[in-house]
Amino acid sequence: MVEVARTARAVGIPWLGVALPSEALALRAAGDRGRVLAWLWTPGDPDIEECLGQDIDISVSSAWAVSEVVAAARRCGRTARVHVKVDTGLTRNGVPLEELSDVLLAVRAAANDGLLDVAGLWSHLADGDTPGADSVRHQRERFEHAVALASDMGVRPTLLHLSNSGAVFTHPDCRYDLVRTGIAMYGLTPSPALGSARDLGLIPVMALRARLAHLKSIAVGTGVSYGWRWVAERETTVGLIPLGYADGLPRAAGAPRVGSPVEVATRDGLRPLVGTVAMDQCVVDLGPDASARVGDEVALFGSGESGEWTADDWAQAIGTIGYEIVTRIGSRVVREYVGGDAHGHGKGSR
Repeated sequence: MVEVARTARAVGIPWLGVALPSEALALRAAGDRGRVLAWLWTPGDPDIEECLGQDIDISVSSAWAVSEVVAAARRCGRTARVHVKVDTGLTRNGVPLEELSDVLLAVRAAANDGLLDVAGLWSHLADGDTPGADSVRHQRERFEHAVALASDMGVRPTLLHLSNSGAVFTHPDCRYDLVRTGIAMYGLTPSPALGSARDLGLIPVMALRARLAHLKSIAVGTGVSYGWRWVAERETTVGLIPLGYADGLPRAAGAPRVGSPVEVATRDGLRPLVGTVAMDQCVVDLGPDASARVGDEVALFGSGESGEWTADDWAQAIGTIGYEIVTRIGSRVVREYVGGDAHGHGKGSR
């Protein structure tokens, strides 16, 4: 996160968004001094007051959130910068429109007392990656209603934001002042219906690689991994990859499975994962004529430019979305940033 933030700042991005207050504080601790918004928190979050002290913007989505931020502002003697989130139809976080007047009254009173600065008003789309979606038109209309209501009540936020990655490509009328590009920052398509990452001018920036930890020649009829869900139908060589579901690999990725097998790139070309993916390891069928050696690098996914699968390929194969593939990779996997240092801990070079 810190390295991505530094890169974003270096190319002139003035605003960053994170889910948790603790993540915003981590950016500050790493030296980031630009504008940061944190939006997901629960009552009694101990980081809110420190966020105000560190000049971090906080989202408020309910009356209790306004009350807690106001109390924190009083305690630390600072004016809190807030973004009011409105529920325009996603039915998750956000102030319902029927409660918005009451929340805005509380916000206005606190602003008049110098305790709040209303920096933004925002919402999130349920179907932003679908061109021409009626739900997007409906939510935008409700968002405009919320903006008008706030203005009528004397609450005039500096910034409005509604678009996620999908809407950036499909609904330019929803861009407003900021856009919240999440999956697009990974270089992945928001939806296969929009085309591939390449079709959208995106380049996947995350690659997952490991080194073969063990090789084994097996006979016909040999079962592999838990439950022997895959049994060799020929003599072959299998390789052990020291990554498993504790590292974020989907347990369902190993063959046999419905649909095409997940394949990883080896020196012998693309080869399928076989057997059940375990907590810390998985197995690749390298074929009967394998030339692979222990220590060889295996590419699980990447940009696709060298023939390896992309995260979107994994997602399509196992019936999920690219977002899940890239965001579930855990802290045990060592991160290596282009032009930076390696960060992480655990099983060494993977």
